[in-house]
Amino acid sequence: MTSADHARPWLRLCRVDDIPLLGSRVVERESGNLAVFRTAQDKVFALLDRCPHQAGPLSQGIVHGESVTCPLHGWQMSLADGRAKAPDDGCARRFPVRVDEGVVYLDLG
Repeated sequence: MTSADHARPWLRLCRVDDIPLLGSRVVERESGNLAVFRTAQDKVFALLDRCPHQAGPLSQGIVHGESVTCPLHGWQMSLADGRAKAPDDGCARRFPVRVDEGVVYLDLG
């Protein structure tokens, strides 16, 4: 962890094991819910829980590799950067995540 990490407004969310494997957990916010995803390799990512296509709930999608497929129309979104995979075009806002000793922290800034 760098000194810049300590200066960020990190929010303690949960333990990695509290997020279903190949699934997600929703963080409710007035400005839009977040979907926090866990891959088969226990990597954790956070995106705005809203597909850029027609606002489908990404948290209800299928996680595969480091992507999630929107449950409404099948758009595949990269968990690493939130970008839709070609031929689709769009982006879901990504939020920084860090895992420290099995605990997940989000930067909502």
